[in-house]
Amino acid sequence: ANQQLTRTNVDLDNFIYTASHDLKAPITNIEGLLYLLKKNLPAAIRADQLVASILDRMHGSVERFTRTIAHLTDVTKLQTEFAQPAVMLRLADVVEDVRQDLLPLLTEASAQLEVAVDDCQPRVFSDKNLRSILYNLLSNALKYRHSVRTLRIRVACATEGNSLVLSVQDNGLGVSELQQKHLFQLFHRLHTHVEGSGLGLYMVKKIVENAGGTIAVHSQVDVGTTFLVRFPA
Repeated sequence: ANQQLTRTNVDLDNFIYTASHDLKAPITNIEGLLYLLKKNLPAAIRADQLVASILDRMHGSVERFTRTIAHLTDVTKLQTEFAQPAVMLRLADVVEDVRQDLLPLLTEASAQLEVAVDDCQPRVFSDKNLRSILYNLLSNALKYRHSVRTLRIRVACATEGNSLVLSVQDNGLGVSELQQKHLFQLFHRLHTHVEGSGLGLYMVKKIVENAGGTIAVHSQVDVGTTFLVRFPA
């Protein structure tokens, strides 16, 4: 069964890679033709409000399609991202590195970040993958912050039996119980007012589960969201 699943995953990766690769040339041609069309249209026609609106929509569609192809290419890289070497890590060190990476965004948002992980025991895990988990969860909190209150994020950890539980809590927009069921789906976005690919949480879930862990979410609209990541012993 595992061998069949592996073959299926390989076939799926190959299909996605081939499809995304083969679509690049046609969409590049369409983009070039659209550029030539806009360049060669008489000024009077380009100035027409309806024509300008249609051209803008065409350009927007091409850009979205180009981004989708790029995201498909990213999906094919996920499997290799999972197979990263594991080392002994202090959670506090990784959180601080990610905080430094996000410092400009934290400052811009006037966000308050509380970190309570000093008492957590070091764990063997992929440094790159742990950074990816934290970066995605923290950047999500920044993206989907509430517009009328100061963003507060709390990163903490606790030991439950032999497992380490990492929590990332915010007071942002939150998501409904129905939306939570789709939160980790590939390319699924619940808030469309900010840029995003719908890859981040999907990738986080895959990284955690491939390491034998679990991830859960508790959220309430207009109250905030808490992600709980459980790392195995």
